[in-house]
Amino acid sequence: MKTQKERMFDGEPYDAHSEEMVSIRRRVKGLLHKLNVTEYYTENFQNVMNELLPNSAPNVHFEPPFYCDYGDHIYAGNKVFINFGAVILDGAKVTIGARTMIAPGVHIYTAQHPLDADERDVWENCKPVTIGERCWIGGHVTICPGVTIGDRCVIGAGSVVVKDIPDDSLAVGNPARVIRKLNNAEGEIDSYFLKKP
Repeated sequence: MKTQKERMFDGEPYDAHSEEMVSIRRRVKGLLHKLNVTEYYTENFQNVMNELLPNSAPNVHFEPPFYCDYGDHIYAGNKVFINFGAVILDGAKVTIGARTMIAPGVHIYTAQHPLDADERDVWENCKPVTIGERCWIGGHVTICPGVTIGDRCVIGAGSVVVKDIPDDSLAVGNPARVIRKLNNAEGEIDSYFLKKP
């Protein structure tokens, strides 16, 4: 029989309030306290970051304060930079490609809850989020469960990403829409942004 954490990571309904899950998050909150407060830029800072994020490259940089649920579901590549105030709810795998830059206040969510109130009282589930390599995610962007953002994309500040964004795209708005292709790429652009006033 699967543990609640295994069910969560596999995208199955799970009980986020079980003793098992609360215990895991309590341990993580202790590491976050060290990262954000007591070990903030001490000689032990990188060690705490590596313990919190064991599946990320050793040269990633998260600027405190940083918040997450589990840490071990975050797979950040080489030279990823995440600025102040990021929140990553990593119930499912969150992949962040090499050399991606994430601006202040970005929120990445994998957790989703049933619309039915009775179901919502007893379970939730998660969907993975993937951000490609060499992306720039603007300030206060929200990335919703199940989204994939391709390589070399730019997501405009304040955008809410609810669907996949293809490689080499500039996407903005709520919901985020592709308004331009980047890096000499060709592709489909949302016709809304082609209209002239």
